Amino acid sequence: MSDHQPGTRREDRIDVRHEYELCAWARHFNASEHRVREAVAAVGDRADKVREHLAGNLAGKERPGDNTPGSRSAGDRPSR
Repeated sequence: MSDHQPGTRREDRIDVRHEYELCAWARHFNASEHRVREAVAAVGDRADKVREHLAGNLAGKERPGDNTPGSRSAGDRPSR
């Protein structure tokens, strides 16, 4: 059951139990359904909190000097 609070509109909530709704929110956030589902699990079903969570995760992955696999710094570029 959703933790619906008075004063919060239902359309501001994300119900990941409904595939069509999950798909619509994923398109809205320009994220995969998997990322939206993970965000809801992490911060709850409020769309504003999910948006903040997804934006924070995206920013964290694009930091300069990130040493995640596949990231390259200027010194790692192949020479021509």
